[in-house]
Amino acid sequence: MTTPTPTQAPAIDARGLVKTFGSTRAVDGVDLVVPTGSVYGVLGPNGAGKTTTVRMLATLLRPDGGSARIFGHDVVAEPVAVRSLIGVTGQYASVDETLTARENLVVFARLLGLGRAQARTKAAELLEEFGLEEAAARPLSEFSGGMRRRLDLAASLISTPPLLFLDEPTTGLDPRTRAQMWDTIRRLVAQGSTVLLTTQYLDEADQLADRIAVIDRGRKIADGTADELKDSVGANSLIVRPTDRADADATLTVVERSLGERATLSPEAGRITAPLPRPDQVGVVMAALVEAQIAVSELTVAKPSLDEVFMTITGTPTPDATEETAA
Repeated sequence: MTTPTPTQAPAIDARGLVKTFGSTRAVDGVDLVVPTGSVYGVLGPNGAGKTTTVRMLATLLRPDGGSARIFGHDVVAEPVAVRSLIGVTGQYASVDETLTARENLVVFARLLGLGRAQARTKAAELLEEFGLEEAAARPLSEFSGGMRRRLDLAASLISTPPLLFLDEPTTGLDPRTRAQMWDTIRRLVAQGSTVLLTTQYLDEADQLADRIAVIDRGRKIADGTADELKDSVGANSLIVRPTDRADADATLTVVERSLGERATLSPEAGRITAPLPRPDQVGVVMAALVEAQIAVSELTVAKPSLDEVFMTITGTPTPDATEETAA
C-alpha cells in the first residue's frame, strides 16, 4: 500500500474527536477537514476546547474517542510519521531563556538532525527572515513579547513542515508585530504549507482564514468561509454617523422609526448601527434624516462582522485575547 502524501489526502481529517478530563468533556465529537494549502481558523471562547483539539491533532494528547489523520497518517497509530509532517507553535514560547536567539535556533536545528554548519546557516536565514538579526546575540531576557513570538515561530519552521499548528500566535502582540506575523503566515501558505490557526482575534480569522470553525463547549457549532458565516446571521447592517455628535440620539430615533428595527448607539464613535432587512430601506432612512434636518458624515451598508456572527452563534460576547485553559 502506498503511503499517503500531502497531495493525496487532506492535511487534517478528524472525525468525532473526544477528550475528557475527569468529569469534564473538553472536546465532544469535533469534526475537522482541512484541505492542503489552506489556512483554517478555529474560533471559540476561553475553555471551548480549541487548544485541546490542537494538542490531540499534534499527538501531544491521546484522544478518548474518534479518529484523526494528518495527510492520511493516524495520530494514534502513526505518531512518529505525523510529527515529521507538522510544526507547533503554542500559546507559550518554547524557547530556552538561558540561550541567545541564535543559540536557540541552532539547538533546535541540531535536534532535528541538521549538521553544525547546516544548523548555523538555517539559524542565520530564519533570523533574517523574522527581523531578528540585530538581536541574535542578545539574551532572551531583553526580548519583547513580540520578539519571543517571532523566535518561537522561527523555531517551528526549521524543518519547513507541510502542516503548521499556530495556537493563538499573536496574542499580546502590538499591531505592527501582528501584521508582520500575518504576512509570514500568508507567505508560508503561498509556498505550499497548510496552517491551522486558533485565535482570539476575530479580525485575524477574517483576514487570514480560508475557512473558519466555531467551537463552543467542546463542540463545533459552525463551519464555513467568513462570508458564509456572515450570511448565516441574516440581514446586513446600516451604519449611520451624524456630523454633529449632539444629534446622535435624534439620529437613533429616526433610524429605528424608519426601519422598524432596534438600533445600537456607540457613544465613543457617535455611530448608530441597525439591522437592514432590505436594501431599498436605505432611501427611506435618508429621506427621514433630511426631513429631520440631520446631517450625516457616514451612511453605509455592511455585512455583519465576525464579532456579530460570534455573538449570534455562541450567545456570548466576543472573546478577549486572553489565554485559554487546557480544556
